[in-house]
Amino acid sequence: MQLHATAAIYVIAALSAAGVILRPFNLAEAVWAVVGAGLLLALGLISVPEALAGVAKGTDVYLFLFGMMLLAEIAREEGLFDWLAAVATSHARGSARRLFQLTYVVGTVVTVFLSNDATAVVLTPAVAAAVKAAKAKEPLPYLLICAFIANAASFVLPISNPANLVIYGSRMPPLWQWLPAYLLPSLVSIVATYLLLRFTQRRALRQEVGLDIARPALSAAGKIAAVGIAATAIVLLTSSAVGIRLGLPTAVAGAITAIVVIIAEKKWPWHIVKDVSWGVLPLVAGLFVLVEALAKTGLIDTIATLLHDGAQRSVLWTAAVAGVFVAFASNLINNLPAGLIAGSAVQAGPISDQVTRAIVIGVDLGPNLSATGSLATILWLAALRRDGHSVGFGAFLKIGLVVMPPALILALAAALLPR
Repeated sequence: MQLHATAAIYVIAALSAAGVILRPFNLAEAVWAVVGAGLLLALGLISVPEALAGVAKGTDVYLFLFGMMLLAEIAREEGLFDWLAAVATSHARGSARRLFQLTYVVGTVVTVFLSNDATAVVLTPAVAAAVKAAKAKEPLPYLLICAFIANAASFVLPISNPANLVIYGSRMPPLWQWLPAYLLPSLVSIVATYLLLRFTQRRALRQEVGLDIARPALSAAGKIAAVGIAATAIVLLTSSAVGIRLGLPTAVAGAITAIVVIIAEKKWPWHIVKDVSWGVLPLVAGLFVLVEALAKTGLIDTIATLLHDGAQRSVLWTAAVAGVFVAFASNLINNLPAGLIAGSAVQAGPISDQVTRAIVIGVDLGPNLSATGSLATILWLAALRRDGHSVGFGAFLKIGLVVMPPALILALAAALLPR
């Protein structure tokens, strides 16, 4: 490829990533990814067949997101998340610290079984409503949980973060291989993030919260949503255990749950689908096209070669450096593009399992450094704005600098050091 074409691809990819993170003119993230992909096509930097091939690589991710977004929206629409948050708040018995613990547990469960995006999009408003009902003077500690646990618990299972599907692609390990590799690092990540986040919020957690918290009744449709989510988790765990790709089972499970709720409640489908964040799908598709163009420049092959050659000298150090590098890179270009690039490099050649494991941890946990590090955190910021709250970039970074690096180092150590 000619030098000027390579430079043009890098510039367009960089501007598109910046647009996704910064959202100039308040335009949606998907706009910048799609415009970037369109520019590559218009300038002849990538052909239509190549762009379509890039889009097709994301099929499993689109299906996964479709199913998870449907499930999350059903749960939100039918009050399941509000009910969970209210239960946690009522069990706090007036203790701000106990409420923090219970909210963290709920956030962990939602992230593990419904993905980090669900935690950011639908649990955040429920937590905001719960702490308002609890008359908490400082709601920020509880809202921060929704952002930090969305990333810290996102590699417990393959389904906990779409980035996991992106990195492994068709080489996703079955559940019986995933759990021994990621369970201990996940526990370390969750516990370390909890302790460090609680440390940063120790003053705010001295406040008092209300004792008499009304607990809303869970509707029949809410119970159906809960059963649908539980059934989906079982289906996905089974699919993962036998090595079936997760996209189609997730989409089918989400669609069936939606149909059952629609029939039981005699609702129009529009009531469920209208609030789903459908813009995520063109966003991911546009990013796949951008990464396909970057592959033409030789960037992916170069990264794959560096990882392979480094592992030949020292697997442990290469894995550690790769994990740390991709963690911080995720905060510069967002973890979805970082995961796509790293995943393409991992899938381009034989890469050590330890290196791949470190990259997954870096892509998933690294975004806890800044408010623009992951799609989940960007969605969390949007949810906060809708509820009248705001967290500045500097304020989040101040907390992230305390929480993320130690949690990352400990999680990588748990994943890489001999047991």
